[in-house]
Amino acid sequence: MVEGGIYESCQAIVTPGDMDALLKCAIQHMEAAQATTVTNVTSYLLIISGALVFFMQAGFAMLCAGSVRKKNTQNSMLKNLLDACGAAIAYFCVGYGFAFGGDSTATGTTFIGTENFFGTGDIDLPVFFFQYTFAAASVTIVAGALAERCKMAAYLCYSFFLTGFVYPVAVHSVWSVAGFLSAGNSEPLLGIGMVDFAGSGVVHMTGGTTALISMYVLGSRRGRFYDLQTGEPLDQPKAMPGHSVSLQMLGSFILWFGWFGFNPGSALLLGNDNPYQADVAALCAVNTFLSSSTSCISALFYKVIVSKTRTGEASFDLIAAMNGTLAGLVAITAGCATMEPWAAIVTGAISGLLYLWSSGILIQLKLDDVVDAVPVHLVSGLWGVLVTGLLSEPELMRQAYGTAMHPGFFYSLSRGSADANLLGCQVIGSLFIMGWSVGTMLPFFFTLNYFGMLRSEAVEELVGLDVCYNGEEIFATSKAGSDGEDQELRGEYLDAYQDYRKAKQQEEEARKKRSKDHSNDGTNEDSSEPDVMFAPASDDDDSDGPAEDDRFFDDQTSV
Repeated sequence: MVEGGIYESCQAIVTPGDMDALLKCAIQHMEAAQATTVTNVTSYLLIISGALVFFMQAGFAMLCAGSVRKKNTQNSMLKNLLDACGAAIAYFCVGYGFAFGGDSTATGTTFIGTENFFGTGDIDLPVFFFQYTFAAASVTIVAGALAERCKMAAYLCYSFFLTGFVYPVAVHSVWSVAGFLSAGNSEPLLGIGMVDFAGSGVVHMTGGTTALISMYVLGSRRGRFYDLQTGEPLDQPKAMPGHSVSLQMLGSFILWFGWFGFNPGSALLLGNDNPYQADVAALCAVNTFLSSSTSCISALFYKVIVSKTRTGEASFDLIAAMNGTLAGLVAITAGCATMEPWAAIVTGAISGLLYLWSSGILIQLKLDDVVDAVPVHLVSGLWGVLVTGLLSEPELMRQAYGTAMHPGFFYSLSRGSADANLLGCQVIGSLFIMGWSVGTMLPFFFTLNYFGMLRSEAVEELVGLDVCYNGEEIFATSKAGSDGEDQELRGEYLDAYQDYRKAKQQEEEARKKRSKDHSNDGTNEDSSEPDVMFAPASDDDDSDGPAEDDRFFDDQTSV
């Protein structure tokens, strides 16, 4: 039917009897039909790859839910859900425009996109969806770092700001043809630009740097590094293990599965005119599982050696193995298309060790990272970007980026040229991503903290955010010492929170009554009158009201 249609169409437009013209017309129609088919298949594969990346949201949710204590499970999962929802709105409204707006008409280098806001203009919808899933992944990285102590409003504000502005600028700089770091720029930096194939820097370093900043401003969980009663530093940090290793393992496997949409799927963005597109995708898949597998083994057996040396008994740490796997995935994401499989193994082996080292450094600095987001995403992402500048093979560079002039530094040394252009671009790109993230997110979190919008109240944190923010009934929450907490102390926290909540309700009713009375009298309510529950207690105040309870939690559990 197709051939008959083409023949009839050509017969109608060429001179009768002119077989050369007829054949030429038929060939043109067949080539056009083939190009349309290829475009449609590529679009469909982009959607499938994007769906795999989006499925990683379930992995993040399960990993975070398993890593927190039971009293914060609902709150953790809700924040992961809101990540995907908030990122969708922010990226549609302004994020995509800032990231790629104006690419089709770009003639030079720009700092930020200026078109395609709110879905206007010429937008390739499969590409838009694929890029949205990357943005959602970046913003979700921070969820685990803020777990168990962040207010819901602050989390929503951060999600919109990161997805709508901070992340898109990093994307524009590295992946847009108008970005100053882009390898696709008409005049790339140092003749090559930054090579970050699927986002070790753009996605993971942006999210990891934001996680580090948020942890610094927010502070650690109460009782993690400081005594709850005295506020003095603990000799050893208190372990606060998650309530379900099973959920953590499920989340890790889901993330691992989704990464095969992350890395091989990015090969679809090379364009249908690239004859090596399928080869690049296959190489990405192979390098992805080699790096992650090696990193898992590296982290696991290093922990075995350490435990054997210190205690005389070998201990196989499942958490280290899981996070080591994720560290290897993050590290290979930048160079999965330009490194040979043996280099992926080297990358993974080192990333597992870097993860363990940086995780220990965070504890020494008293930075509380519930899911090790900073070691996995920031440190491993930085390593992945830098090792790409060292081990990118020339022929693979040509297949993926169209040039072999500036390969990895070690390959340049083997040629006797000591060409460090690519490595230089990787260093500059890393500094820019971290500097941009710090320069924007640090003032943002400080502002939220200044206005009291960032951290949950002490009593809310100790009782659990599920009760305080998610509507879980207090008496449905076990007082039997779940999560390793002392039964009597847990009961006191719950009783104190009941009093705290009742007092807030009474104060709100009293405020409304005063406002109504003043309205009936025709006068304005004195706004300078302090609320009773938040007023400082006098020396002769022997009441056991909520002001005293709240002051106890604020003072005695401060960190």
